[in-house]
Amino acid sequence: MLKGVFTAIVTPFQKGGALDEDALIKLVDEQIDSGVAGIVPCGTTGESPTLTHTEHNRVIEIVCRKAKGRTLVIAGTGSNSTDEAIRMTVLAKKAGADYSLQVVPYYNKPTQKGLYEHFKKIASSVNIPIVIYNIAGRTGINLETKTLIELTKIKNIVGVKEASGSIQQIMGVIRSVPKDFSVLSGDDNLTMPLMSCGGHGVISVASNVIPKRIVDFVALGLKEDFIKMRKEHYELYELFSKLFIETNPIPVKMILALKRKIKPVFRLPMTEPQKESVKILKELIKKYKI
Repeated sequence: MLKGVFTAIVTPFQKGGALDEDALIKLVDEQIDSGVAGIVPCGTTGESPTLTHTEHNRVIEIVCRKAKGRTLVIAGTGSNSTDEAIRMTVLAKKAGADYSLQVVPYYNKPTQKGLYEHFKKIASSVNIPIVIYNIAGRTGINLETKTLIELTKIKNIVGVKEASGSIQQIMGVIRSVPKDFSVLSGDDNLTMPLMSCGGHGVISVASNVIPKRIVDFVALGLKEDFIKMRKEHYELYELFSKLFIETNPIPVKMILALKRKIKPVFRLPMTEPQKESVKILKELIKKYKI
């Protein structure tokens, strides 16, 4: 069962736009040294929409190679094409991924029946544990709880990254799914409420920049020490919020660039943050001792 902090890791680029493999390797090592439960390459934070298929596979290969035997890898291999998701998931398993993260198909807005059949076909085609990623704000369609419940009956669908933004839906999911089914927050700001309702951790953006502190934060939830966790939540609230002053992953990548861990390079249509945003991010670095 998945529990703890899983970092939705950024994808570093060189000045010319190519993958910065050396920077990625260093980021993975830092995450592992900080005690994260796992790393999630090629998600939204990893700028997966603008990676070529070759780059996508390469990022997963690098992360799997560095993480092997040290932490789990949940590879982002979802697509709005079922066949493409299957192809990418096959490659991720071959590379050594422990799990696959499958986003709800975006843009084409399938029915709930279509969502069920999409995930069912992927699960039956690739023998790898699957975590479903529900984020209607990005995909344009919400995976309803009744559909998720039906999907939990499929043996290798083992968890959900819940980023619907609805506490009501989160509570409904936690109450309805089997006890051995992992419910992870897809929003750092909702980690504390989700865990207080019985969830199991977070796939985190913030852990890119303060991994150890997020690990300690989630550990409080796993121990059910919600008084201390709530206090820490409010201390981290400004960081959680301002990491989204511009579209993710622009702010988190800029913080890493300001700390000289990666270069400030983004793939269009992502661009560098505005000067006002950079000023705010510098203040966060100082405040949170990043």
